[in-house]
Amino acid sequence: MRIEAWLFLAGVFAFIPLAVIYGFAAQWEPVGTTGLFLLGALSGLAGGYLWITGRRIDPRPEDDPTADISDRAGEVGVFSPHSWWPLVLGVAATLGFLGLAIGWWMVGLGILMALIGLVGMLFEFSRGQHAH
Repeated sequence: MRIEAWLFLAGVFAFIPLAVIYGFAAQWEPVGTTGLFLLGALSGLAGGYLWITGRRIDPRPEDDPTADISDRAGEVGVFSPHSWWPLVLGVAATLGFLGLAIGWWMVGLGILMALIGLVGMLFEFSRGQHAH
């Protein structure tokens, strides 16, 4: 994780001086200057977290320059070959957002349809053709 940590920590050394230069150039305009300082701080926060985490865990195959691609390979996940539940969830989201423009009753209909779609997607492998 050292490369990721250095990548984010380099942002501190890029954004903080840039914030100072921008502050002088724009007569310390508050929004842009504050945004750039906060961007440098956020980059330092992420880099510090990755640095501390990288010191606590064992080295990953990505950190070994002589590692093979197959060293990191593993189970990706289980995906259904076809499923109608994402379509149900998409229609539910459409109804929910459409309800913000048309009427609140349609938001309730979208929430109800989303609950049905979530339960269907959750229990998709519990019964039927793809049961485990």
